[in-house]
Amino acid sequence: MSAAASEGQVPPISAGDPEGLSAKDVSQLIMEFLMFMMRAIVLCYPVYLTGSLGLSISWILLSMVMWTMWKNNRRWKDQRIDTAIDFLENEKHVINTELKAMNMPAWIHFADVEKAAWINKILQQAWPFFGMYMEKLLIDNIQPTVRTSSSHLKTFTFTKVHMGQNAPTITGVRVYTHELETKEVILDFNIIYDADVDIDADVKPAIKVGVKGLQLQGMLRVILEPLIGQSPLVGGVTMFFIRRPALQLNWTGMSNVLDGPGLNHFSESAIVDIIASLMVLPNRMCIPLIDQVKVDQMKFPLPRGVVRVHVLEARDLVAKDTYMMGLVKGKSDPYTVLRVGNKQFKTKTIKETLNPRWNEVYEFVIHEAPGQELEVELYDEDTDADDFLGRYSLDCGDVRKNRELDEWFTLEDIETGQIHMKLQWFSLHTNPALLKETRDGLACAMLAVYLDSASNLPKDQREFTHNEKHGKPPKESRLTRRTNDLNSYVEFTIDQQSQKTKVVLASKDPTYDECFTFFVHSVNNQVLNVEVKEHEKKSSLGKLTLPLVRLLNVSDMTLDQRFQLERSGANSHIKMKAVLRILTLEKLEPKVVAPPNQAKEKVSSPTPVPAQPAQSNAKEKVPVSSAPLSRTQTVPAPVPSSVSSYNELQAEYTPYRRSTFVGTEALRSTPSTPSQMRRYDSHSLLSENSIASSRFDLTDNVPYPEAVLNHQGSFGQIQLTLRYATLRKRLIVIVSCCKDLVSCSESGSDTYVRIYLLPDQTWKHRKRTPVKKKTVDPVFNETFEFAVSMEEARTRKLDVAVKNNKMLHKRERKEIGMVLIDMSEIDLIKGSTEWYELTLPGLKKIN
Repeated sequence: MSAAASEGQVPPISAGDPEGLSAKDVSQLIMEFLMFMMRAIVLCYPVYLTGSLGLSISWILLSMVMWTMWKNNRRWKDQRIDTAIDFLENEKHVINTELKAMNMPAWIHFADVEKAAWINKILQQAWPFFGMYMEKLLIDNIQPTVRTSSSHLKTFTFTKVHMGQNAPTITGVRVYTHELETKEVILDFNIIYDADVDIDADVKPAIKVGVKGLQLQGMLRVILEPLIGQSPLVGGVTMFFIRRPALQLNWTGMSNVLDGPGLNHFSESAIVDIIASLMVLPNRMCIPLIDQVKVDQMKFPLPRGVVRVHVLEARDLVAKDTYMMGLVKGKSDPYTVLRVGNKQFKTKTIKETLNPRWNEVYEFVIHEAPGQELEVELYDEDTDADDFLGRYSLDCGDVRKNRELDEWFTLEDIETGQIHMKLQWFSLHTNPALLKETRDGLACAMLAVYLDSASNLPKDQREFTHNEKHGKPPKESRLTRRTNDLNSYVEFTIDQQSQKTKVVLASKDPTYDECFTFFVHSVNNQVLNVEVKEHEKKSSLGKLTLPLVRLLNVSDMTLDQRFQLERSGANSHIKMKAVLRILTLEKLEPKVVAPPNQAKEKVSSPTPVPAQPAQSNAKEKVPVSSAPLSRTQTVPAPVPSSVSSYNELQAEYTPYRRSTFVGTEALRSTPSTPSQMRRYDSHSLLSENSIASSRFDLTDNVPYPEAVLNHQGSFGQIQLTLRYATLRKRLIVIVSCCKDLVSCSESGSDTYVRIYLLPDQTWKHRKRTPVKKKTVDPVFNETFEFAVSMEEARTRKLDVAVKNNKMLHKRERKEIGMVLIDMSEIDLIKGSTEWYELTLPGLKKIN
């Protein structure tokens, strides 16, 4: 490609057109010239008229001022109207943005977060006693620990400890119940601590340091487990921060230099690192309340699962690169940063594009779901500072609930931009038959290693190598051996994955008390290498090799024992627990909405289902409902009692019908062949005031198209968002997209979606999306509103039908999928976005 073409210049005119312009281009230029002349005449004629009549130039100036005022007023009016319309269409986003700017409590932002006024009163009352406890803890425990950590801190002394009068404030509490087992309670506390603490300490007689005031903000999770049937009802309490808390400190004394612009960030980060090593996932603070509960099991439970993130592509990103002093906008060099807790990955950088494609895969171990969030941030890579391109956060609990998400996510805190990701939830199992190793570099299993302690470590290699080397005899070696205390750490390695423990000072029997996780790609071939090393010289003090295939043949895939170290002392051991778990992708099977008489039959091909006689007893009627895909894991054999037949629906809605196309006897007739099938069990056909293009007369023996009759498997799914706008008193229905629809031709189907809010079935109340041509996975993103009250909306049912527009000129049914949703089962205040299984009443899905 030439340089001119690459710089965006117009390519040369084709040699086939010697004049360079076609007749159409010439006509367009002439019309533009005539329009320009007309505008010039209209603008200049008032000036000429004023001069010919001998009027003052002030009239022209006055007219221009009035015109300008009118134009500005019109523009301001349009802006106010646009702002009001935008607020009505995006009221939830606008209100949330305003609330965040006002720093409102969390219970205002989220409907499932409760007030915590009573907890704050308890904290305020008990805070002076907590100050007494902290003073004793700092002087009796922390002070001796600091003195022994370094020879330069042997005289370290706390001279003043005052925790202040301000207690932490809990702005909201969220309690999890439905997502959990029955033997635990999980609470999330949003904490803000604006403290007036005053702590002073003497490092040396001439060096004084201190802290006077701090601010801490974060989310503290408290887990009460296990629940037991005896006093104290709870076996233990576990506390930790899900994410690193935000911290600001005000230093005093010699440490006041840390308040400088360059050092302030490092000092606060160092303290947050200390907090993270104690109370930020995967680290926990555990308090056992009964003897039967083991601290190691509370502190290091197995993770909930693994999230695999496919970073596919992005589109419509903001152009950050500019040329010619910012006059010409270019493109961007985007890359993505993914973060879960302390684990972070970065994708490759795609040069000069606003629609990059990465197609990269990353895996994260999830310890708490719901709770832990996947944080995604996009940046434009530059030589100096990278420019921000947007962010998105997703709770891993949503991935666990849906098992798999493949969506476009709109980036936040930026004008435009979307990122396409596919997220999969992998559960942990102990069945070796589920092991499936692949060659694409993705993990098939996870290894969790809990390191307790080591014992009888040699101080150096001479203690276990003097018999192998020529030199001093053992007695002389013992006399000249160094007497320094041993500082050690342990390094774990599986191929390219390597992790280290903290350094334990001055101990031959160190206690590490740490847990690590590794992704396993080949259980039969990979090996866990454990090596104890001396801190200063990095020399080896002992090794252990553990083939992972050994874990497949033991009970619960777990080894918990003391291991003899190789190339170490005769009595050198390491106490360790290794747990292997198989990663398994469990997919949710959608719940099919079907009449009860269809659920009990097993068929091998689509067959018509005859209608049953109408039931007149109101007590026997059952309301219609449709369960979303994400709320179930398996398709039960019996269909729930919330599904009813067409005749029951007909009896329920008879008072609302203004006209009838068929008599009662016609409704009770039974079709005998597929070509004579009538959709008696479909509530969608109660649209009595619609024309033939939107419904079929029940008296017509109109068949389904051959593509529908011969279709194998599901009839597809539709994604709907249902919520209620309280301020506007509107029911909002968003038709997002469909997938896996029936293809009515080789090129797909020309599909659209028709919606009724029953029992309103007139043309006035009919909602319809545009037609999406030649596709079985149409994307609509259309929003519809129904003017009903909240109480009335909960009593209605939503009739949704997916139709093929090509059937207009044929004697075939247009419907290729339908679903009927009971609004009483939807939380309209919180809103719901779900996938619903489409069915065709009168036909059965082939399993």
